[in-house]
Amino acid sequence: PVSAGMNGSAIENFSCVIYNIFLMNCTWHAGRVAPTDTQYFLYWQKSRDEDEMECELYITDGNCRNMGCIFQNVSIGTEKAYFLVNGSSKDSLIQFYDEYIDLYKIEKLMPPSNITVNCDETKNDCIIQWQRPQISHSNKDMCFKYEINIKYK
Repeated sequence: PVSAGMNGSAIENFSCVIYNIFLMNCTWHAGRVAPTDTQYFLYWQKSRDEDEMECELYITDGNCRNMGCIFQNVSIGTEKAYFLVNGSSKDSLIQFYDEYIDLYKIEKLMPPSNITVNCDETKNDCIIQWQRPQISHSNKDMCFKYEINIKYK
């Protein structure tokens, strides 16, 4: 749908990241021509089957304007999630911003755990082992690539 409101009043630089397995942080900048009293509100829908939810914990700037949101207990589904940020102002209509996002693409993975190093000086080799990081969108073993940086002492 076409967004009513003043051109340049919608938010810009919308970005979300999922971290620590179940937390999601979304941020944005105010529209370039949005009046100073503009307040923004974020809604998201994980899938078509679920209800749209408003942000429960907004991140505000020095003017108490909502500039981000922290979501807890986020789980990643197979469908693209829908995000909508609309705004309100006493002075003018504010354009909305919306986007569909594959949540698994914005997940920042935890580092591997239980890293062990066993070296055998007689064979002049080492075995390094670890457990893959926990991820929120699957319990299956996925294809992970690791980079190992070894520094000699």
